[in-house]
Amino acid sequence: MQPLSESLQENFDRLIIESLEQGCIWALRDEDDNWAIVESEINPEIGVIPFWSNQELAAQLCNGDWAVYKPVAIAMEEFLDDWLTGMHEDVLRAGINWNTDLEGQELEPLDLLEEFESELE
Repeated sequence: MQPLSESLQENFDRLIIESLEQGCIWALRDEDDNWAIVESEINPEIGVIPFWSNQELAAQLCNGDWAVYKPVAIAMEEFLDDWLTGMHEDVLRAGINWNTDLEGQELEPLDLLEEFESELE
């Protein structure tokens, strides 16, 4: 597995391309079916669900306080059709290929949807 880049834009591009190639995107969920959500760096009143382009990148965070989580694949069709619009309605943001320090881009879900749709055209 290739590690994440220091460039947030490269990590963003990687998420778009790899997720579409694999047909899924990865998030973290605990045994009670709760998804990992953290406080936004931009607005602490908004939650962020982090997503990764592959299982190995997601699994790197499953230790310490996050040991309760396991990487779970979300089919791209479900992610694009249901997740992103639902996150927008719930006022959540999407975290993009965060590193083990939880550093990375945060995007409004409809902006992320637009990026995926542009790549698909």
